[in-house]
Amino acid sequence: MKIQRREMEVRAVMEPDNDARIVEGYAVRFNESASFMVGGTKYSEIIDRSALDKTDMSDVPFKYNHSDSFMIMARTRNKTLQLNRDDNGLKIRAQLADTNDGRDLYELIKRGDVDKMSFAFTVRKDEYDRKAHTRTIMDIDKLYDISAVDFPAYDTTSISARSFFELESENERKELDRTEARRRKKQQIKTLLNIYGGKK
Repeated sequence: MKIQRREMEVRAVMEPDNDARIVEGYAVRFNESASFMVGGTKYSEIIDRSALDKTDMSDVPFKYNHSDSFMIMARTRNKTLQLNRDDNGLKIRAQLADTNDGRDLYELIKRGDVDKMSFAFTVRKDEYDRKAHTRTIMDIDKLYDISAVDFPAYDTTSISARSFFELESENERKELDRTEARRRKKQQIKTLLNIYGGKK
């Protein structure tokens, strides 16, 4: 299964009399449509409210740009990263590590230079409505990480989602070509029957 990524907003939390570097936001928003243009057609993707019911979130790290080159900033395993699901989605609260990377990242988030976060996951089950060009993610198998990121992907250009829709677009085009080929063949047969049947 391909690891996919989606983007949401992250912000620094200012807590008086507390030196902890806290950031929070929604990593997942349920039933919100993300749209992609592929080949002139608009495709949409939605994460269902039940998609996290059986998701493995036992050990999720908080990273920067999904990179293994930077130190992990927080983690569910030691409770420095908290994941709380509510009616809106999956809310995260991370206490960033007291390291150079952690302090630098917190300052960038606080200033608004970095204001998006992404979650990496795999899909166990999804549904695709070809008529509406809409993919609904029904069941997320595993949450691999949550990352603060420089550039948003979910807003317009999620690579994994785009590749999914590009494949669907190609399948739809081929189906239209097959339908058109069948129509032409039927028309040719009808024409031949008319000719050899003596009809004008």
